[in-house]
Amino acid sequence: MSDEVAAAVPKSEVPKSEVPESEGSRSEAHDLDAAAAQGKAEAEGEPEGEPEGDEAPEAREVERDLREAAQRVQADFENYRKRVLREQTEIRERATEGLVEQLLPVLDSFELALGILGDAEEKVRKGVELVFAELLGVLERAGLERIATDGSPFDPNVHEAVLSEEGDGDPVVAETMRGGYRLKGKVLRPAMVKVAR
Repeated sequence: MSDEVAAAVPKSEVPKSEVPESEGSRSEAHDLDAAAAQGKAEAEGEPEGEPEGDEAPEAREVERDLREAAQRVQADFENYRKRVLREQTEIRERATEGLVEQLLPVLDSFELALGILGDAEEKVRKGVELVFAELLGVLERAGLERIATDGSPFDPNVHEAVLSEEGDGDPVVAETMRGGYRLKGKVLRPAMVKVAR
């Protein structure tokens, strides 16, 4: 097609094959197509190209080693967290046990006071009973419980026999000399008892 005909025919009617392209526009189009293909591959998450030779197995091995190292670190941290929590719980329980053990003589003193008061003035007795009940309630909420004694079978694990008397059958606790206590199931102080054998 001559230049005159090309100028006379509108561009939309001229077939593409007959439209001359300059060398520069062809190069630009090729660059645009390559950039678009690369952008599409990146958007789809496709690698630009597989590593050649032994690089792929080495990369997979490095990835596996890093993944295993991360899993080990995570497991170590989880074990550390559990150990610290267990140690903190043990420290708190030992501190509670020490405090409760120091308060046991105070409970004994209250029991003695209540026994001595007997028919003393009603208001005094009532006051002592209230303070004793409040202290005992606080300690019970911390896990303290009294060991059963009078009339129960003698158990050397929880009873300390200091006196004995004649009795029938198996040994039983006849009288409590000093109360015994457990803290969260563990014997804190055995009960001091008189045993009938």
